[in-house]
Amino acid sequence: MQKRSLRTFFLYAIFLAVFAGPAAAQDFKEVHPGVEYARVSHVISGKNVNFDLLRLDLKKVRLDVVHAMDSSIGTEKTSSLARRHNAVAAINAGFFRLDNSIFAGEDTGILVIDRKFLSDPFAGRSALIILNTTKYSDVAISQIQGFSGDLQWNGRYLEGIVRGIDRERKDNDCVIYFPSFGRTTLTDPGGIEIVVSRDRIRAIRKNSSPIPSDGFVISLSGESMKNAPKFKVGDRLRERIDFTSPAITPANSKAVEDIVGGVPSLIRNGKIDIPWKEERSSKDFVETRHPRTAVAKLKNGKVLLLTADGRSDASAGIDLYDLAAFMLELGAVDALNLDGGGSTAMVLDGKVVNQPSDKSGERKIGDALIVTLRK
Repeated sequence: MQKRSLRTFFLYAIFLAVFAGPAAAQDFKEVHPGVEYARVSHVISGKNVNFDLLRLDLKKVRLDVVHAMDSSIGTEKTSSLARRHNAVAAINAGFFRLDNSIFAGEDTGILVIDRKFLSDPFAGRSALIILNTTKYSDVAISQIQGFSGDLQWNGRYLEGIVRGIDRERKDNDCVIYFPSFGRTTLTDPGGIEIVVSRDRIRAIRKNSSPIPSDGFVISLSGESMKNAPKFKVGDRLRERIDFTSPAITPANSKAVEDIVGGVPSLIRNGKIDIPWKEERSSKDFVETRHPRTAVAKLKNGKVLLLTADGRSDASAGIDLYDLAAFMLELGAVDALNLDGGGSTAMVLDGKVVNQPSDKSGERKIGDALIVTLRK
C-alpha cells in the first residue's frame, strides 16, 4: 500500500511539473452547445500518447447508455450507435463478451438502460451511474456492492434465487430473461423454463422459450432446477431485482436512469485510488500501456469523456496510474476506466476522431455512452 501511494505521489508530481496548470484547457473548443472537444498529445514515460477529450455540460446535453442492436446481446460499432440515436458524440463504454457465439455483446458487468436491467453486476466493481429528471441531470461513479434476484411466488418470497440477467444460462444456474434479451431465451433443453406474463405463470417448458412482451422467463438448470419450488401454470410470480451502491440513496434512487460498469475506478473524491485487487482486476491490466477509454466527473460539475490511442508508433497507449494522474490534472474528482484496447473509440459528428488500434479499424462493441443535445 505504501509503495503504491509513493508511486502515485511521484506520478502526480511529474504531471504538475509538466503541465503547470489546467492541462489542455486552452485546447478545448465548443463544437455544440454544452459540448467541448480537444485533441492533445503528451509524452508520458518517454512515449507519445494521443488523447481525444469531450467535456460535457449536462445542463445542455443528455448523456445516455445504449446497447448494440437495442438488445442485451449483439454487437455494433460506436459510430453506428451514435448515428442511429442521433447523437452528436459517443464513446464505447462497458466490457462485453467478445467471441463468435450467439451471446456476443453480452455485458460482463452491470447494465441498466432506461431503468431496466440488461445485465447483472460484477460484485465489487465500480460503475457510472446516470441520473436524469425533468429538473436536473447528474452522474456518479461508485462501487456496486450487492445484488439480489428475488421472486415472489404466490405471496412467498424466494430470496436470491435469480443469479443472472439476460445472459447465457450455465450449469446449476437460474437466469431471468426480459424482453430486452430478444424474442427467445436461446437456451438448450437441459433445464426448465417458467414463462410469466402479467404476473402469472403461463407455461413451463424444457427448451428455448418465447419471452412475453409483458413478462419474463425464469430459466433453471442443474441443482437450481432440482431445488426449485413446484411451480404450476396459473401461479402468481413476480420478480424483484435490486442492488446497493453508496451513491444511490432514497432521495435520488428514482432519478437513476442508466448504469454501465467499468473496472477499475481511477479517482475517488479527488484522489488517485485504483483498487484493482478489490475490484478483481489484475496488476498487468493496470500497469501495461493500452488504448484506454475513461469517464470522469469534474470539479466544475461537468463530465469528461476520454480516449487514449495506443499500440502504434504515433501513440503508445497509457497505463492506468498515468491515466489517473492525467485526469486528475484535468479536474477529475471521480473517474472510472471503461473498456479499452481495440474497443476504444470516440465519435464526434458522425466521424471516428481517434485512431482505433485494430488493424481492421473500428471494432463492434456491446454498448456506448452517447451525447445528445437537449431540446
